[in-house]
Order: sequence, then C-alpha cells, then structure tokens
Amino acid sequence: MKFPIRLSGRRKLVALTGASTLVFAGLVTIPATMAHAAPGCDITYTTNDWTEGAGSGGFTGTVVVKNTGDAITNWTLKFAFPSGQTFTQGWSATWSASGANVTGASLPYNGSLATGASTSIGFNGRWTGSNPKPTAFTLNNVACTTGGVTPTASPSTPASPSASPSASASPSASPSASASPSASPSTSPSPTVPGVKVDNPYSGARGYVNPEWSAKAASVSGGSRVSNISTAVWLDRIAAIAGTSGSSSNGSMGLADHLDEALRQANAGSGPLTVQFVIYNLPGRDCAALASNGELGVDELPRYKSEYIDPIAAIMGQAKYSSLRIVAIIEIDSLPNLVTNLNIPKCQTMNNNNGYVNGVGYALNKLGAISNVYNYIDAAHHGWIGWDTNFGPSALKFKAAATAEGSTVDKVHGFIANTANYSALVEPYFTIGSSVNGTSVRQSKWIDWNQYVDEQSFAQAFRTRLVSEGFPSNIGMLIDTSRNGWGGANRPTAASTSTNVDTFINQSRVDRRIHAGNWCNQSGAGLGERPRANPATGIDAYVWVKPPGESDGSSSLIPNNEGKGFDRMCDPTYTGNGLNGNNLTGALPNAPISGAWFSAQFAELMANAYPPLS
Repeated sequence: MKFPIRLSGRRKLVALTGASTLVFAGLVTIPATMAHAAPGCDITYTTNDWTEGAGSGGFTGTVVVKNTGDAITNWTLKFAFPSGQTFTQGWSATWSASGANVTGASLPYNGSLATGASTSIGFNGRWTGSNPKPTAFTLNNVACTTGGVTPTASPSTPASPSASPSASASPSASPSASASPSASPSTSPSPTVPGVKVDNPYSGARGYVNPEWSAKAASVSGGSRVSNISTAVWLDRIAAIAGTSGSSSNGSMGLADHLDEALRQANAGSGPLTVQFVIYNLPGRDCAALASNGELGVDELPRYKSEYIDPIAAIMGQAKYSSLRIVAIIEIDSLPNLVTNLNIPKCQTMNNNNGYVNGVGYALNKLGAISNVYNYIDAAHHGWIGWDTNFGPSALKFKAAATAEGSTVDKVHGFIANTANYSALVEPYFTIGSSVNGTSVRQSKWIDWNQYVDEQSFAQAFRTRLVSEGFPSNIGMLIDTSRNGWGGANRPTAASTSTNVDTFINQSRVDRRIHAGNWCNQSGAGLGERPRANPATGIDAYVWVKPPGESDGSSSLIPNNEGKGFDRMCDPTYTGNGLNGNNLTGALPNAPISGAWFSAQFAELMANAYPPLS
C-alpha cells in the first residue's frame, strides 16, 4: 500500500517587448520605432487588480522599462501613485516607497540596457477607493514616454494616502481581470551574491527562531520549554511573501520581515545562522488530498513562476542577506504523487502537463542560483515510497525535475524525509531483517511488505539511490522530527514476546498510529528529536520543518479564502478508505484549517515528547 502524506491569487501579466502592439487589458502600447536620442525611455505599465472587500483590494504591477536613448549601465525608475494606493513588496529591482512615491533601482543583472533594450520589473500593492494607473515616470531623472506619448508634467508628489489596510489572504479563486499569458515569464537570472556554499548549512550554525511561532508556543502552558527552537516558515501562497495579517494561517511577517529578523538574530550572537523556508504553492498543489489544496489552478504554472518564485528569488537574492544560510524546502507532497497516485484525475493532469516537474525545476534553478540558498527537495517518507515499486521510480522522477527548466542536479543540496508526518525516526525493537517465529516482519499488516520500518533507515538508503541516479555524492538528507517522538505512557519499553508477527509488531512499535496511512493531526503523537546537525551518516540534520501546533487540516468543513479544503482523513469519526485499511483516522477533534494554530495539539505533542521535555 502506498500512503501519501498530507499537510497543513494573484495574476501578473508579463509584458513582451519589441515592435509588436500588445493587447492585454490595460496595457500601454510600445511603438514600433523610437528615436535614439540620449537620454530617453519608454514605459509600459500594467496591473492586475482584485477586490477583497468593499472599495479595497490589491494589485500586481508590471513595469517594462525600455531604454530609447544611449546605452546605460544602471538606472533608477521613479513614479507616484495617483491616489489610494500603497506599495507592499517588489522584485527584479531594489524597491523603496515613501507615501505615494515609489522608486525602483536596477540590480546587477539588469542594470545595463543598450539602446532599444528593455527589462521587466514588478511589485505588489494595495488600493482603496480605486486603482488608477500612474502616467508620469522618470528614469535617471529624465521624463519617460508611455506608449510614445510625452506626459505633460513630471511625476508629482501627491499627499500620502491613508495608512495601508492590513494585507489579507489571496482570494481562493483566480481574479477575473485578465488571463495569464500562455508564454513563460521572463527568464532573467536571479540576482546572486558572492560566496561558496558550505557542505552542510546546519553544521556549526544556530537556527532561526520564528517570533510568530515562538509567541504562540509560549502562550501554551509549558510551551516556553521549546518556544526558542528553530522551525521553518511556510510560504504556502502568494500573499505569504508579503505577510498576511488577520488570516487563519501564516502571519503578518512576510519573507523580507523574516530575513530581516534573521539578520538581527545573527548579529545578536556568534557564528552563522540558518533560516528555513518551505516553498509550497505549485499549481494543482497536493493533487491527492483536499486539506492542503492551494490557490493556483492546474494550468497556472506561469503565475507560479512570475508571481511566486520570481519574487521569492528577488528577495532572497538581496546582498544584505548574503551572510545568512537560507534553506529552501521545495514543494512538499508534489513529485511522489506522480509516482503513486496517477489513478487520481488531478494527479494525472499534473503528470500530463508537467506542472509539478517544471515548477520544481524552475524553483530549483532560480533559487539555486543564489549562492547562500540551499535547496532540499521533498522525498516523502518510508510509508509512501518505501516499496520497491515506488522507491526507484521516485528517484527517477526527482532527477527529471532537477534537470527541468534550466536546472541541474548541482542545484540540489539534498532531500528531506517525513515532512509534517509522524513516521518514527528509529524503531528500536525490530528492523526490516527481524523475524518472528520464522516469519519476516515484512509480512505483518503494519509493515505490509515495505522495505523499511523507520525514517532514518529509509533516508540513508534513498540517499544512496539518488547518488546512483546522478545526484552529487555529497548530497545530504534532512528528517523532520517535529512530531514523530511517540513518547508518553503508551511508548513500548521493550520488544514484545509474542510469537505472532502482527501482535509482535503492534506491541513493539513506537509509532502508535492506528494505521501508517493516517496523516492528519494524530492523537497520541509527540515532539521528536530536537533539531541538530550531523546526527547520523548521510543525515545533514534533524529539523522541525512542520511547526508543532500548526494544524494539518480541519476536522470538519470550515469555509476559508485560502484555498484549503476539507479532507475526511482529518475527521476523527471517519472510518477510512483503502489507503488506511478502512480504519479510523486517529485525528484529533476540533481542528482548524491547515496551517492555523491548534493549541490542543501542541499541548499533546509536549506531553508525549520523546526525548521527554524537562
């Protein structure tokens, strides 16, 4: 049996440059010919707007800057919003804003513009009342034309609009303003910073403590014992890049906020600091479940590239963050679904359109070009791809993704197992080679002919297989130990003396789930090994990638605007299906949507921690 684990929009038009006239809604045309007098510039400005309430919403702006004068080696673009708009975050330029006045300065890779050359930059913003487009731009303090028309005045400095409203979640449905272009977005290289990657980004480094998670953990009785442990930050939708105030999941801190805080923590101590982000927003995300479905449709790979990965790469690539070791956990629950779940129509679609393979390849290529970013691809867990029929094919699928969209295997630093899952790190009282009264433990209902009984043996063996498929020999594995401790009163203390193989396994195993196919908010689970580097051969680190206390999914239907559905495997009353042997789910009751804080779960995880909390 193959068990997938389960866990916890905005459109941007990509303007093409050249002599053609573009016809996307709201686009300013570029004339076929321009005079090449020095200096000169022409601007194409487009937006894609959405409404989030009465008279307010957000928008993504794209600015195509065309140099119509002599060649330049760097540039600074300035413009002012007409009214009611505020800037939130941008990419492909060094952005700043003061009230309505916005400035974008070139980066090292796009500063040089020959006569007639263009570059595309973008940003997200908020609007209230209406969202008119600015008409006056300057480049290096020279007034630009828009579509060849000279503005009547330089950019003005209108009164600053009222404070920006709190950012809210991206709408679960795609906005209707205009369709994403079918062509892939610009493939300009990500900005890079000097430096050489170390072999293990966790070795000798402190871990970033997410202050938002830390505060939630400390609010639960006894939580201060673990609230200063490093956990990953999940970027599970476009809005999370800028931060999402008032939503059920994520937090008000965006990617840049977390990186700035990581710099503060790094400067407050000694030695390097490692900060972890989960890249988790593929089109058609998590095709085999409902609790962790995402905001992007199955055909929205262009949006994933231009609105999600490109902004993340632009922020991570800023020079001021070059001293940080940034770990990117790439797309949980994606590629293994293409091996085991092609009987599900949505998974078959994502296999046929290469959305997962190309999306992962694009993310690896863009983020791997940044010298202090370390990519680790999700490698499921032993209870999903531990069978021979899944083990080798998964390695081949990962290789296909690692060499898609311009990526190479050298942009993969390693792989991660057991993310947000509950599989035991090590089963201490039996191995895959054990037998009971002459019967192999593989024949037990729990192991069900799998080749592995725990995550560490699986991760070490899978690493060897990945190297044999062409991945670098120095790749390392991560294991998420945030919720696989399985301590407390029900933890076995010795091997069973039963001569029946099923009884022996059920009495000896520390993983106390009803069935290995159960994945949602498991009752009786506990915190596992605390994060540490180099714990075993081939393992770069034990990590807490799933922040303990963040729900896997709601135990009943909860309407939300984050694109997250209701999966019966999170319902404690559900009697299951073929994937979990038609057993009860073992899920906790009264759970919120995936990613939202679940204090009752956190308290139980602490009570059942192994090693125990002091």
